[in-house]
Amino acid sequence: MTTENRRPLSSRNSRFAQSFAHWLAANKVLTPNQISCLGMVFAAIGALLLGFSAQPLAWVITAVMVQLRLLCNLFDGMVAVEGGLKTPAGDLFNELPDRFSDSVLLIALGYAAGWPAWGWLAALLAAGTAYIRVFGGSLGLPQSFRGPMAKQHRMAVLTAACLLGTLEMYYWQSVYVLRVALLAVAAGSALTCCYRIRDMVGLLKNR
Repeated sequence: MTTENRRPLSSRNSRFAQSFAHWLAANKVLTPNQISCLGMVFAAIGALLLGFSAQPLAWVITAVMVQLRLLCNLFDGMVAVEGGLKTPAGDLFNELPDRFSDSVLLIALGYAAGWPAWGWLAALLAAGTAYIRVFGGSLGLPQSFRGPMAKQHRMAVLTAACLLGTLEMYYWQSVYVLRVALLAVAAGSALTCCYRIRDMVGLLKNR
């Protein structure tokens, strides 16, 4: 991915992120593509724990897995671009693991909340936000990473839902927090799709 089409992340400018990315690149611990695939592994573990276990500790681990997935998403690009290790297949590995990770986590959220259809819908709409972004790029437009429910927002909602849902399940054995989060992600992703399409139409008209 070209630098102008990178997701704007303030965390990329932190001293820790830059130092760790430099260490990964200098020591060639993992290639950028391997880091991307590792993010899928973390997402899959989190999804399995969320979807198939109602134990409070499992959902806490899911929250940790979500954050580790996001760290992989951060460092794969930094190692590739700032570390100078970009590969010909890098753009492919930059996108496909994200689509897998988003989908399995949101589908798992649907099953954990007792609303599997909503989980599938949320996953479809999340994929739609990415499709619209990349399609805009194919038309020669700047890729739009705007929200209100871009990837980092979806994962923030999911992380909070897992942690708060853990408390709710422990004390009340209910899943209302998960359901609210699921509805928020689905509705927010649909709105994000609409906003991105509207922005694309405006840019195309002004060419």
